[in-house]
Amino acid sequence: MSQFESAANKRRPRGEGHSPGLIALEIITMLLFLLFMVPFLLVLLNSAKTAKEIIFSPVSWPTNWGQLWQNVVTIFNNPSTDYLGAFVDSVIITVISLAVIALFSAMCAWALVRNRKRWSTVIFMVFVAAMVIPFQVVMFPLVRWFKIMGDTIGFPLLGTYHGIVFAYLGFGCSMSIFILHGFIKSIPMELEEAATIDGCSQVRTFFEIVIPLLQPTFITVLILNGIWIWNDYLLPLLILGSAGEVQTIPLAVTAFAGSYLKQWDLILTSALLAMIPIIVLFLFAQRYIIKGMVEGAIK
Repeated sequence: MSQFESAANKRRPRGEGHSPGLIALEIITMLLFLLFMVPFLLVLLNSAKTAKEIIFSPVSWPTNWGQLWQNVVTIFNNPSTDYLGAFVDSVIITVISLAVIALFSAMCAWALVRNRKRWSTVIFMVFVAAMVIPFQVVMFPLVRWFKIMGDTIGFPLLGTYHGIVFAYLGFGCSMSIFILHGFIKSIPMELEEAATIDGCSQVRTFFEIVIPLLQPTFITVLILNGIWIWNDYLLPLLILGSAGEVQTIPLAVTAFAGSYLKQWDLILTSALLAMIPIIVLFLFAQRYIIKGMVEGAIK
């Protein structure tokens, strides 16, 4: 043990690492973790059961884990729903929506930060205020407006990829602009002025100077919006419909819940399959979420 470690141990109060308050916080944290993991555990356990086993004993341990694979095969071979097609549609909608949200939000946030005028502050506050508007307030006027606009311009917005992407752009920009706005304020103006002196246009300055510096915050925006878009049910139901050509995974899951019969084994297994990609993504990128939120909200 070095002299520095010995001195640190002498200065450290006895029992500092095992204070009652710290132990209580750890216990509360573990209890909250178990509480939030119970729904996921129930989905996992019941995905390896038949429908009868779920009805008679929904909280018991599965007797045959091989039933999970049989349920997966049944889902992909089910004639009433195209689960693979819904998975592909979800990927397409999520990827395009994230690209559009990230690009337009970054451009808007950069313009609001660099134009130091009163109108820019007012517009930014409007975006912040839009974050607290409940979706249920605007969902029916939104569908009506999409129908009117589609009939007016002759370019249908309901039941199409571009329609749902446009809707996600409108609902996802507010939070994204709020996060990116705080981070862009920390970027020195001298970098952009130097690029302008070297002959860079505003477009080139934005894409070659500002965008690379936004990488941590970009990842945060992409992950937060990606989790929301991938798991969203109500907005795709309104824009795409429950029986349209374009479907998402949450809409495909409802195909196993009929009016008189609910196939709980297939419902829970399909829900488990839908959760796996977003859980893996979150586990690998959670440190970027925390870093980007801190840098974007505090600065």
